[in-house]
Amino acid sequence: MLLSLVLIPGGFLLAQTVIPLYEKVPNSRPSPNREESVTTDNMTRISKVSVPTLTMYIPSNPNAKKAAVIICPGGGYVRLSATHEGSDVAKIFNDWGIIAFVLKYRLPDDTIMIDKSIGPLQDAQRAIQLVRENAAKWNIDPGRIGIMGFSAGGHLASTVSTHFNNAVIDNPTNISLRPDFSILIYPVISFTDSLAHMGSRTNLIGKSPTSQKVIEYSSELLVTPQTPPAFLVHAGDDRTVKVENSIQYYLSLLKNNIGAELHLYPKGGHGFGMNNKTTSDRWMERLKNWLTSNGWID
Repeated sequence: MLLSLVLIPGGFLLAQTVIPLYEKVPNSRPSPNREESVTTDNMTRISKVSVPTLTMYIPSNPNAKKAAVIICPGGGYVRLSATHEGSDVAKIFNDWGIIAFVLKYRLPDDTIMIDKSIGPLQDAQRAIQLVRENAAKWNIDPGRIGIMGFSAGGHLASTVSTHFNNAVIDNPTNISLRPDFSILIYPVISFTDSLAHMGSRTNLIGKSPTSQKVIEYSSELLVTPQTPPAFLVHAGDDRTVKVENSIQYYLSLLKNNIGAELHLYPKGGHGFGMNNKTTSDRWMERLKNWLTSNGWID
């Protein structure tokens, strides 16, 4: 476990702790660590991840048990947009009194995984398991643990939200792998031919997946009354991930009487992170209101 201290605007220190997800990474083939990190225009992108971690961001006020959010950056299951869909978001959650974790999950690769289709899901389930296991130690309310994802990270977050009864990790003490809420930002939801972001689909389940495998990773088809509530954001002119991904998931939630909030912007494209420059509206403020009204933050 690696602890670092970072000075952020306002003059106080933000504690960051990098936590390995596993003592021994499951579903892995022997291979060298070839992870690469590139930073341009103050944006860091990480690729070839084979050693998954959680980076914990702790609010300055350590009192009262807090909510926690696990953040899954996007990148088409080929890279992770680690800053504007990761660490930058975590710092805002800290301002709201939420403990945030940025998940550096393994990216599907046959050379490092026995079954690449479950690798990211294993890491996301393990992240929830690890946070719940340590809830008392980290001053977290175990009933207020959410998951957030952007783009392909949104696909991972929605997969966690619909597969929590199907553990792909060892869970000997039956810790709940269900997130209490999900936050899905321009998410890949469906792997069906008409809606899929084909790059994400190919990277995760291959070029010629079976129909059963497509259904297994199309979250809008897997919603049940136990699926956690969701907050969704998308732009209508998104040419990378069709806006219908969010719309279909929202409709599935409604059909199952699950609380959901969907914000659609006419413009913004894909990958805008917290700041859709085409509007003065700030979806993060709407998210804060949603979290507050549902009792996940005080």
